[in-house]
Amino acid sequence: MLNPAVPAAAPAAVRILIVDDERPARDKLARLLKQQPDVAAIEQARDGIEALERIEQWKPDAVFLDIQMPEVNGMEVAASLPEPQPVLVFVTAYDKFALQAFDANAADYLLKPYDEARFLRAMQRVRERLAGRTTADVFPAGAAPIDRLLIPDRGVTKVVPVAEILWIETADNYVLIHAANGRHLMRQTLSGLLPRLGNAFVRCHRRAAVCVAAVEQVVALEKGDCELVLRGGARVACSRQYRAEVVGRL
Repeated sequence: MLNPAVPAAAPAAVRILIVDDERPARDKLARLLKQQPDVAAIEQARDGIEALERIEQWKPDAVFLDIQMPEVNGMEVAASLPEPQPVLVFVTAYDKFALQAFDANAADYLLKPYDEARFLRAMQRVRERLAGRTTADVFPAGAAPIDRLLIPDRGVTKVVPVAEILWIETADNYVLIHAANGRHLMRQTLSGLLPRLGNAFVRCHRRAAVCVAAVEQVVALEKGDCELVLRGGARVACSRQYRAEVVGRL
């Protein structure tokens, strides 16, 4: 049996989630993963919605993620992962998604049908990524912006179009997203989320960012600070540290 040595720096116990809407594909991966001495636990999800719920609750170290799935595809799952994000390996029968996969900072792209040797190379890349990952690995600069967020919330996954988000504020290890259809709490940091949203948003305070298109007024305050009045009437603080950038983007 092909089984490369596990690097000493690799985690002693790796938790892996398999996400695929086809049972035979999940079974094949589970069988191969069970042969790896450092894989401590394996869970499965049948679609993107279930995947986000399992990731939020179980917090796997790595996810083997199918791309073509009904309703919510693998790319949308990847774009909505909470922090700290698990290491991703995309598993698909289509090679046309490879560029998108590596834009999402995937550790590997496993093309179906794959053999054991190819799986083991992907597993080795997961180990290497886990052993040496940094905060910068989570979502690299230059990745394409997303158009919606998928937010697990007590058994329900909310779909929040980015176009409906007015502003975002930090709340401990979460962000509170103020959207046209209400407020949504997401396990994520503001610094981790903003690169995903592209140029549509700008940071205005160490604890807040706004949608550029939603800003209707800039109200000057003392000491160089100001207040941003958004569409719908929300007022968001803008510190002098960020004022020039905000005004430059309007």
